[in-house]
Amino acid sequence: MSLVKAYATHSAGAPLEPFQIERRAVGPTDVQIEIAYCGICHSDIHQVRDEWGRSLFPMVPGHEIVGRVTAVGAQVKAFQPGDLAGVGCMVDSCRTCPSCQRKLEQFCEKGVAWSYNSTEMDRLTRTYGGYSSQVVVAEAFTLKVPASLDLAASAPLLCAGITTYSPLRRWNTKKGDRVGVVGLGGLGHMAVKIAAAMGAEVTMLSTSKTKEADARRLGAHHFALTSDDASFKGLAGHFDLLIDTISAPHDYNKYLGLLRVEGTMVLLGIPPTPIPVAAGVLIGGRRNLSGSLIGGIQETQEMLDFCAEHHIVSDIELIPVQQVNQAYERMLKNDVRYRFVLDMKTL
Repeated sequence: MSLVKAYATHSAGAPLEPFQIERRAVGPTDVQIEIAYCGICHSDIHQVRDEWGRSLFPMVPGHEIVGRVTAVGAQVKAFQPGDLAGVGCMVDSCRTCPSCQRKLEQFCEKGVAWSYNSTEMDRLTRTYGGYSSQVVVAEAFTLKVPASLDLAASAPLLCAGITTYSPLRRWNTKKGDRVGVVGLGGLGHMAVKIAAAMGAEVTMLSTSKTKEADARRLGAHHFALTSDDASFKGLAGHFDLLIDTISAPHDYNKYLGLLRVEGTMVLLGIPPTPIPVAAGVLIGGRRNLSGSLIGGIQETQEMLDFCAEHHIVSDIELIPVQQVNQAYERMLKNDVRYRFVLDMKTL
């Protein structure tokens, strides 16, 4: 065991402040990482404020973790001290259930061990996240970060990157496909970059005209203003795939009408209340409404390698850890382009 510096909150809604946590000793199959940077995900705010009703305190958030390996266990084969490495939303799973065998560890049927606000698979040992100076994680859940990527800007790839890459990959996005991205934020800006790199014709669908220039800079070929009903009429039956990143209430039926026959709309955001879906809009075009949750470890590594090949990282604002509470407030006002990353050296 070792004592590690961290930032934690002790109750729902309380500010994050300096804290110390214990990290386990490096076991035979473990990798120890000195954390350089950790991205801030909107789900950090939800869990810090107990908005999902399952928060454990004290809590050290953070699941977009990158840094450098400082020690490895005797049985570790893929990493050595000095390597760049990352940890995403998961730190372990049962590894034996049908989902794990299919490399879909995020759907582990015995319950995945999340990077924070969770427990290890023993259901006793608490997990603490990346707002800390060090983490020890099983080699099987440690990711190789390509050296060609900017390290700080690659941190959000461990959540925002894989969350958008996975549905684009699952639905076999390719050159000539028409992909619409609903919402330009932390997820949306990554969806635009990745879909464009896959060769798709990308349209940004946003309520804000002010985001058009940025959408095009990120790789969008077209822009449509969704606060104008004319956009829905003009784009009816247009898209092969829609990536919906919005967590605020909105009318799914209007967007489903933008799909071609057999087109698919994938939900990444979770609005606070259920949204009705009319059967006719699905049946009438044999359309699909799907959802997606991050990606497995193998797919996450594939995403990192794809991003390295295509020179893709997140657009970030790098801040000292002491500004984390202000960053949360700014995120709630959409005042970030497009992801905050904590410089853990400031800890």
